[in-house]
Amino acid sequence: MTFTFQRLTRAEFPLLAGWLTNPHVARWWNHETSLEALERDFGAAADGAEPAEDLLAFRNGNPLGLIQRCRLVDYPEYLTELQTLTEVPPEAMTIDYLIGEPSDTNRGAGTAMIRAMVAQTWTDHRDTDTIVVAVSAGNTASWRALERAGFQRVSAGSMDPDNPIDDPLHYVYRIDRPQPAR
Repeated sequence: MTFTFQRLTRAEFPLLAGWLTNPHVARWWNHETSLEALERDFGAAADGAEPAEDLLAFRNGNPLGLIQRCRLVDYPEYLTELQTLTEVPPEAMTIDYLIGEPSDTNRGAGTAMIRAMVAQTWTDHRDTDTIVVAVSAGNTASWRALERAGFQRVSAGSMDPDNPIDDPLHYVYRIDRPQPAR
């Protein structure tokens, strides 16, 4: 599988809206999907006016999903919450991700997409040596994909859930940049 990533633009908002309404995505992303809501939640990143990157993931040239990537220091409230559970290096980044269509789930595409994004992050952000991801403990598919992509669980504890119906228990995962062989 070949993965490429490009910044989300407003032209892809209808695609994203469709993905966000799919039950396997809506359960964990809990987003409104009106044009106004998409503009509110994704417009600033699409314009480059927000430090987060909203990236469409393409597998073999076809849209597969969305990955959000950001430096944790750019979101101090979230960083502070995460630091109650684990050490977070100053240059650490985080990702969030979704696979858009149900037919693409449970086939290893999420794991492969995450691996490709990790490799791309090491290339795009040379000063970043760590990616830290907090996942709702109930989202088994998500944390298993992280594990298969090489992330290690480093902590567990309470964080504000994205979806108010979820338990606050989150698992925290980490992957570090590979060190060159000596």
